[in-house]
Amino acid sequence: MIEENVYKHLESLIARYPSLAVCREDIANAYSVLEKAFANGGKLLIAGNGGSAADAEHIVGELMKGFVKPRKISAEYSKSLLEANEELGSVLSNALQGALPAIALDGHSALTTAYMNDCEPLLCFAQQVNGYGVFGDVFLGISTSGNSKNILYAATVAKAKGLKVVGLTGERESKLAAMSDVCIRVPQKETFMIQELHLPVYHCLCLMLEERFF
Repeated sequence: MIEENVYKHLESLIARYPSLAVCREDIANAYSVLEKAFANGGKLLIAGNGGSAADAEHIVGELMKGFVKPRKISAEYSKSLLEANEELGSVLSNALQGALPAIALDGHSALTTAYMNDCEPLLCFAQQVNGYGVFGDVFLGISTSGNSKNILYAATVAKAKGLKVVGLTGERESKLAAMSDVCIRVPQKETFMIQELHLPVYHCLCLMLEERFF
């Protein structure tokens, strides 16, 4: 059951974007998958191509630092920083923010180009899920078509390693939707229109997670 103070962000999303009402249950389920992973010490791996790669980076930015809340670190952690180094720790204890661990798989250019040159280009995300992913983590695949092969390969590795798979696609049936534990299929078919709805959806998820953990 999602707490009321968290669920309010989903209600606000639907109020601003009524067309997303058809996605309400899937957004709530995606939140629950992410909440459980982070609560148990897991992390989020995200992959997309083109504009969806930019979305992956955007999501990481909202999770790894304060989004709308300041996320001040705990007194216990602040004390540990001061004990490690009083001068530097004083700066860190005042400036560091709470984070939810998330990695965008498009952002490692040396690894990606080396793998694409030496191995199989379409497996560049799958290789990173293979290396980073552990049981209890979540893989978020962003694909407007839901059929991007490099995303499907990565999702396959994720399932094999015991990660939950969340898809973010357009409204059409797709291979990613079929293999996801939860797939949010926004109600558009044109690529740019799908992307226009992806942003408020993942902002909502980030707001819900921040409300829960901070």
